[in-house]
This record gives sequence, C-alpha cells and structure tokens, in this order.
Amino acid sequence: MIHKLSSIPFSVLDLAVVTQGGSVAGAIRNSRDLAVHAEKYGYSRFWMAEHHNMENIASSATSVLLGHIAEATNTIRVGSGGVMLPNHSPLVIAEQFGTLATMYPNRIDLGLGRAPGTDQVTANAIRENRMQEVQRFPENVKLLQQYLSADNQNSKVRAIPGEGTNVPIWILGSSTDSAYLAAELGLPYAFASHFAPQQLMPAIRIYRQRFKPSKQLEKPYVMPGINVVAADTDDQAEYLSSSMKQMFMGVVTGDRKPMQPPVDDMSRVWDIHQKMAVEQLLTCSLIGNKEKIKREITVFLEETEADEVMMASYVYDHDERLKSHQLFSEVMKS
Repeated sequence: MIHKLSSIPFSVLDLAVVTQGGSVAGAIRNSRDLAVHAEKYGYSRFWMAEHHNMENIASSATSVLLGHIAEATNTIRVGSGGVMLPNHSPLVIAEQFGTLATMYPNRIDLGLGRAPGTDQVTANAIRENRMQEVQRFPENVKLLQQYLSADNQNSKVRAIPGEGTNVPIWILGSSTDSAYLAAELGLPYAFASHFAPQQLMPAIRIYRQRFKPSKQLEKPYVMPGINVVAADTDDQAEYLSSSMKQMFMGVVTGDRKPMQPPVDDMSRVWDIHQKMAVEQLLTCSLIGNKEKIKREITVFLEETEADEVMMASYVYDHDERLKSHQLFSEVMKS
C-alpha cells in the first residue's frame, strides 16, 4: 500500500525517436533538451535504449548519447535501458561505462538486456556468434561486474577506465527468465511492461521471492515501465496518443516508420486485429489529464508495489512531449 505518490521516485526512458518530417540530428537534440527539462521536473533517471536498423529510433550508439546527455545535465542519473550485452564484449562495455562514470561520478547506471534490439539479420551483422553470447549472458554480467570492481586490479585483463567505478548494474527483462537472474545476482530489476506487460506480475513475484542480497543491493528493487501521454484534457491526451499507437502498430506490422503526427480517428489507420494487438502491448499506459493519470498510477503502484517507476512518453510534438513529462512529474510529486 503506497501512502503517497511523492514517496516513489520516477524516471524517464527515451529512445531518441525520429518524427515524420524530422531528422536524426533533431531527435538527438530533442533528447538532450528533454533530459535538461526532466532534471528540472524532478525525475531521478534518464535512460536510453539500444536499438538497431530502425529509422524511427536514433539511440543505437547508446553510450555515446549518454555522454551527450550527462554533459548537458548536472544531477539526474543517466543510464542505459538497456545495453544489449550479447551484442558487445563485456570488456568494451566496462570501458565505455567506466569512462562515463569517471567523467560523471555517481551519475551513471548500466541496465543490461539480452535481446538483440533489432531484427535477426541485423543481429547477425552486429555479432556473428551472438546466440552463443545470449547463453553466456549470466556469466558475462558477472564478468562485467568483475571488470568494474577494484578487486580486478591484479587480473591480466583490466578495464581502464572502469576498474573501481562499481557502476550500478540493473537487469532488464520482459519475461520471467530475467527475474530469476536478477534475483540470483542480487541486482535491481527493471521490467519492460511498457511494451511487454503480460508477465509483469509473475516476474515481480519470482524476483522478490528468490532475491539474494548482494554487495550492490540488500533487498529487492523493482522498476516497471509505463507509457504516459498527459495533457490538459483527456480528449487532448487521446489525440496526442494516436502517434504512440501508430508507432506500436509499426511494431505489430513490421513497418517501422518515423513517428507519425497525431490523427483524429485511429479507425482509419488500423484494422480491428491491429487495434487489439496494439492495445495488448499498451496495457500499461496512462493517457489523460492529471486527475485520470493520478488515479491510474496509484492503482498501478498499489498492484505492483514498485520501488520506482520509469515512464516513456511518445508524443509527436516536442513541446507537447515536454508538457506530458511535466504534468506526470506534477502528479508524482503530489
């Protein structure tokens, strides 16, 4: 039971979404501007996610962008939500995030996932032996922890910068598999309920029941993801949310276009099957004015007993997107 919303930290997930008629450079500028505003609004973290071969997402070189975001801000934590570890050498990730943590001390988070963040052909182009690395994911997480610890100084392979930074590692997941690993390693757990809501509650239960305390974390810490489109009125929020719905329709159909402008009537855009599929993906979405969002986030937090919540707000117009983040922060601080 939550006593008041203001006791729950709230954070941002951003993908540097490219809009129809916009540019990749513009998407990156907007992400940086959003991070500056999110810091002012009182958000705890600003995370970006690794995706590849998608013309609507510009966050493929995640660690590079995180440096760009951290340089523009002062206090907000900056991190990956996540880095897809099987795409990379653990040593290289330790060096990249160790460099960030050296430049921006006590502000960098390293969220790790095992999905490719792309289609299979592109995944093979990223790393030919990727499937073997997926199987090695638990060992590679431990290896990464080793590289980032001061205990690694006598090893033949060292991450410099990185060693001794102890960058906080999170396990990301969209199924119960990740819950077992996060619990076993005693790491905080971020669940991708903003696009994969089906296994949220079973995953949280498994994680909490099986959690083993670690050097990094004494007790379970859960941060589920939600989508938020907040506006002055419910009607305006519904209108703005049509861009998000079109974006998720692209996930369903495989037709990934830059984010489309909002439309008055989604029935002209999707058929009944696409509508049902998108609505299932968007189960954990809050769309409306502040009063409606407050009611719905209160229910969500009571059901999940989340320790923190991470929101994504996919809105076509940048100013409206900033406002959506501002309104949600006002709800969470109430």
